[in-house]
Amino acid sequence: MKTLKQWTLLASDRHSVTLLVEGQHHCCLYVLEPALLRVVVRRDGHFSLDRTWCIAPQEDVPWEGRPRDSLAGFSLPPFTLSELDGELIIETERLRVKVHQPLWLEWHYRQPDGQWRFLASDRPTGALQLNAHGDGVAHYQRRLPEDRYYGLGEKAGDLLRNGRRYEMRNLDAMGYNAATTDPLYKHLPFTITCRDDLSFGLFYDNLSNSWLDLGNELDNYHQPYRRWQAASGDIDYYLFAAERVLDITKAFVRLTGKTFFGPKWSLGYSGSTMSYTDAPDAQRQLLQFIRLCHEHDIPCDSFQLSSGYTSIGDKRYVFNWNHDKVPDPLGLSRAFHQAGIRLAANIKPCLLQDHPRYQELESRGLFIRDSQSDAPERSVFWDDEGSHLDFTHPEAIDWWQNNVTRQLLEKGIDATWNDNNEYEIWDDEARCHGFGRPTAIKHLRPVMPLLMMRASMEAQKRFAPHKRPWLISRSGSPGMQRYAQTWSGDNRTSWTTLRYNIRMGLGMSLSGLYNVGHDVGGFAGDKPDAELFVRWVQNGVMHPRFTIHSWNDDRTVNEPWMYPAVTPLVRQAIKLRYRLMPYLYTLLWQAHSEDEPMLRPTFLDHQHDAQTFAECDEFLLGRDLLVASVVEPGARSRRLWLPDNQHGWYDFWSGQWYGGGQWITLDAPLERVPLLVRAGAGLPQSPHGNDVQRELHLFPQPAAGSSSGLLFEDDGESWGYQQDEALWLSWNMQCSAEAIHLDFSWQGSFRPKWRQLEIKLPQEERRRLFIQGEEVGEKACFCLPWPRWISRKRIKKRWPLA
Repeated sequence: MKTLKQWTLLASDRHSVTLLVEGQHHCCLYVLEPALLRVVVRRDGHFSLDRTWCIAPQEDVPWEGRPRDSLAGFSLPPFTLSELDGELIIETERLRVKVHQPLWLEWHYRQPDGQWRFLASDRPTGALQLNAHGDGVAHYQRRLPEDRYYGLGEKAGDLLRNGRRYEMRNLDAMGYNAATTDPLYKHLPFTITCRDDLSFGLFYDNLSNSWLDLGNELDNYHQPYRRWQAASGDIDYYLFAAERVLDITKAFVRLTGKTFFGPKWSLGYSGSTMSYTDAPDAQRQLLQFIRLCHEHDIPCDSFQLSSGYTSIGDKRYVFNWNHDKVPDPLGLSRAFHQAGIRLAANIKPCLLQDHPRYQELESRGLFIRDSQSDAPERSVFWDDEGSHLDFTHPEAIDWWQNNVTRQLLEKGIDATWNDNNEYEIWDDEARCHGFGRPTAIKHLRPVMPLLMMRASMEAQKRFAPHKRPWLISRSGSPGMQRYAQTWSGDNRTSWTTLRYNIRMGLGMSLSGLYNVGHDVGGFAGDKPDAELFVRWVQNGVMHPRFTIHSWNDDRTVNEPWMYPAVTPLVRQAIKLRYRLMPYLYTLLWQAHSEDEPMLRPTFLDHQHDAQTFAECDEFLLGRDLLVASVVEPGARSRRLWLPDNQHGWYDFWSGQWYGGGQWITLDAPLERVPLLVRAGAGLPQSPHGNDVQRELHLFPQPAAGSSSGLLFEDDGESWGYQQDEALWLSWNMQCSAEAIHLDFSWQGSFRPKWRQLEIKLPQEERRRLFIQGEEVGEKACFCLPWPRWISRKRIKKRWPLA
């Protein structure tokens, strides 16, 4: 690669500065927000790919992509441009970047006190590189000893990424090792660099195969550095800064598109297994699942049909129903719907070469084409070869949507499970239609699953326009949160996977993918033993996505009732999830409306506490509920660090209060895991897992202080909230040494089924309670004007689970 060195100022306008580099390339710096700048290098003055599908600061991108030179959706604040000793200085109210000669950039951030502080800099000895004879680009930055690196999505291993090299290349990593395997399914070239009170995000908008080295590589000729390198495409990155890590994650979501607000039932237990649909009597097996859920008193809101329903022999053929296995798809969906369970069907974007409809699509030119002929590309897929549908071809999108509608939605299927969409096409120059501008697949691999999700979503919206759709996708790139829920792929059953899947979920959440989960129990390998299965379920119910899914080597099935001796414990954990559904649903709303992560590493809300940055197995669900999953066999107690906050934590189970900033050890019998609630929080709950009753469990601050919270309610599946047809019930709690003052406010026209909101307090709480200014006695009630009832009850020492 050739290092870019000499530059001159070529032009500047109200929003950008352009440098002429080496007399032929353009380096452009765009001022997008006060704390967000973009740096682009155009080889010979042109983009390698002049469109993006990741950047969506205001609304979704056009199907054909957003022009890379578009500034739409940004505030475009004023900036100053000055020159000092041959160097340029670009300054906003929050960021300052100095352009050095030879070319490298140095960044400073203005703190709230007005002082400028060093933020980041390129490596002075070679910062930006281009391959002089073709593809290949690289960017080098200095690496400081105090830097902590996070992000990159679902990567294996520790949440802290320091000292490792990662590859972005979407793979179907069946049975991966959650501690070591790389690469995996998704392409998320986004990092967070964190220091004690200052952080910055760095997103490379380049979806070709790439590598990020975060301290694995050393070179005697350079200061310690970090490196991003891509096999093709452009240097095009966004740098944004803030004091808190949380604000970096939220800014990245605002940059790439808001989290889709799915239906409430998508947060319930979702059953699945490959075994049912692979069985010759698949329909009977599936109907038996309904019966067994009822028999074992297991609530379930959805079921995911694995691809066996499409089989011919041992292979899968998308949109083909195997009527020997499933003789009556409409009858099957009707039975599930009568049981209150929705169906999601697995679909794949590759047609095997002997697919009954392969020739039809080939003749219409709807496949990605070989690099050296007009024939479809051929790639290994499911023990054969097949060709991938080209979602940059409008006719291919129409074909896909018509089949989603006719083969799935019209047969009673409610949702799409977009699977095996990594687009493992290793002919880099294989040609895509590109919406009329032919483009090599090397630029678009992760774009294809993004467009696949969008095609599926739009088909679902057209079929049921009054209902919010639900989609699942395994692969994707930044922006996939606009369409789908995701998970960590085909994990392998082990205690190690249970532990490191927690970190994978947190890594995705830090990287803007909030609606995530894992295959509970493990997908591949040996079946889990009873203890591991219980602990995995207890962890899984505390994630936004909760699915038990498997393809065990011995053909056994991971089901809630797979071990009769522990089925009551599994049922108890699942019912706890339904009890917490009002809290989960409010978190989903806040993820959509306020860009708040649902899963949170403890440092996200306690950045001042250095201990929260240590690798650990606990996490926060929302900002209020601390989950300390048990990830070791035989453990019946759990040592954990309570983040240092001002008011401490309550044990969810007993109501006992603990001060923050200390190590504690709690009992962790097999029937439960330790859960703690932030003092000052209120957890809305449904005591029986239904929409008829609601409780607000308050955890008052032990000393003087105030806190607030929200309960969101609507009908659970319509778009009514966009017309104010929802309930936003806000509460504020003021605590003193003598009393607790609770005040409510509300907006929205929706009226829920529940007739009263019961207020519950810890058993040892003895302070006087005032609601809306009036004291409430032990059995008194307060009538809200809308009207609904609020009453006070004491929390029992051990709260019932059902």
